[in-house]
Amino acid sequence: MSQFDTLIIGGRYFDGTGTASRIAHVAVHEGRVAQVFEEMPDLALASKVIDASGCWVTPGFLDTHTHYDAELLVSPALSESVRHGVTTVLIGSCSLSMVCSEAEDASDIFTRVETVPREKVLPILQAHKSWSTPRQWVDFIRDHPLGPNVISFLGHSDLRTAVMGLHRATDRKVKPTAREQQEMENLLEEALQEGFLGLSTMCLKWDKVDGDREWSKSLPSTYARWHEVSRLNRLLRRYDRVHQGAPNAANPLQVTQYLRETLGWLRKPLKTTLIAMIDLKGNPTVRPMASLVSRIANGFGGDFRWQLLPTPFTVYADGMDIVLFEEFGAGEMALDLRDQLERNELLKDEEYRRKFRRFYREKLSPRVWQRDFGDAIILDCPDKSVIGQNFAELALERGIHVVDFFLDMVVAHGRELRWYTVVGNHRKDRLKKMVAHPDALITFSDAGAHIRNMAFYNLPLRFLKLVLESHEQGEPVMSLERAVHRLTGEQADWFGIEAGHIRVGDRADITVLDPKGLSQNLESVEWAEMENFGLERMVNRVPGCVKHVLINGRPAVTDGNLEPDLGKRTGFGCFLPAGYRSGS
Repeated sequence: MSQFDTLIIGGRYFDGTGTASRIAHVAVHEGRVAQVFEEMPDLALASKVIDASGCWVTPGFLDTHTHYDAELLVSPALSESVRHGVTTVLIGSCSLSMVCSEAEDASDIFTRVETVPREKVLPILQAHKSWSTPRQWVDFIRDHPLGPNVISFLGHSDLRTAVMGLHRATDRKVKPTAREQQEMENLLEEALQEGFLGLSTMCLKWDKVDGDREWSKSLPSTYARWHEVSRLNRLLRRYDRVHQGAPNAANPLQVTQYLRETLGWLRKPLKTTLIAMIDLKGNPTVRPMASLVSRIANGFGGDFRWQLLPTPFTVYADGMDIVLFEEFGAGEMALDLRDQLERNELLKDEEYRRKFRRFYREKLSPRVWQRDFGDAIILDCPDKSVIGQNFAELALERGIHVVDFFLDMVVAHGRELRWYTVVGNHRKDRLKKMVAHPDALITFSDAGAHIRNMAFYNLPLRFLKLVLESHEQGEPVMSLERAVHRLTGEQADWFGIEAGHIRVGDRADITVLDPKGLSQNLESVEWAEMENFGLERMVNRVPGCVKHVLINGRPAVTDGNLEPDLGKRTGFGCFLPAGYRSGS
């Protein structure tokens, strides 16, 4: 019998701690790193040998902001992440988990926000959801044939809805009763005892509820008074867990509430991560303000991190169906109408158009979208003559206001009008400074959500390419070892989970990639089937880059191809509980 299951030989070995890389040989046995050889070992010691010559051998990447909550129920391979070297995914972000609330409630608070069709998600939850407590959910996940490892927040909107009911949880006048507050705290404490990372909340008002019952109300978490949130934060402090939040973009000063919590004010500091550090075209003050907030928080004893997407923030739209329009009144009015004929009548109304033009001209209010149709390129349209041009130049040719031209196009073509814009992280020099910021987590892919609007499944590779190019240009942003550390050990240690390292005794979650594959265009997107959903979604493909992925020591990707057992048999990923201390 062989001494090792797998030997990975000849690769440039990164252990995930940020220390110097080197050529070394990694032996794996029974799901663990068994030995790291400095000299070539006897290949007969292993059942399988992977020749990693010319490649990097890194810990499997962590994607610590996804919305795979529904997808993992029917497509647990989560192959769109695994194929890019991701071996651990975090779900339950943005106040949205599918743990405590009933199937219809869980669907309605998820589908419109994350733009995954309700008619697909609701039947999945109705067929599979047999749990209503964190403990029951963990029991389900532990028996589920996961592809990557899963870590999770408990979502505040999920928690609030389960306890108060969707109607009361989305009523501004209603506060939870003392019994309801205690029940929320009991469920959160159970989640923390079961290994959930902490609590995710949401203050952004434009994230809306789906379904017929409470259509177009903001998410339940946005209706909570801060006293309610603060009570839940007490438990996070007690268990040394994390609060993930999203401040209200319309009220920038609201971030001070999170700042007060993370600093503690005579209490234990609260480990906090917020969405997001970004160089916005529409509001260039966000980036320096984010840096100032984290400097204050961490300078006075807090433990604070911004989430940062390390690539241009490109979003795509079908007609008006894009969440960016939720941030101003005229866009919100249109998106509140589900009937296309009714919406078209609104879009043709001159009074409505005057409102839209007024909002479009308003550049000083807090915003994410830069409100510039001249910075929006048409990708597809039944009128092929407009493809490749922006709305402003087309409007100028026709002698009409750009808002009128855009609304005319939406009325004429609806969702067949497809366009895109870049809302932020467009300046590479600023982006390089941000990814080196010590108070940023390299994350925020939103994988599994916005299936027609965004595609950042290969986020770790985009970050590595940015750093590698900086070395080739003679102005390194950081060492390659530090870059790998930022995607692996740094995040695993901060969240307190057993992942992100390749040292003797560590979990054998390992990625082997060819750095030459990073030279291709990593921002291009294409369409692929969303397994067991009956949908197509935007994805990334990076052929020839990620060669091998091991999860729990088992081959998940071999020679660039997904293993057929991934997501069909147990033994790959598992639920990773929080509370682990690296090196303990």
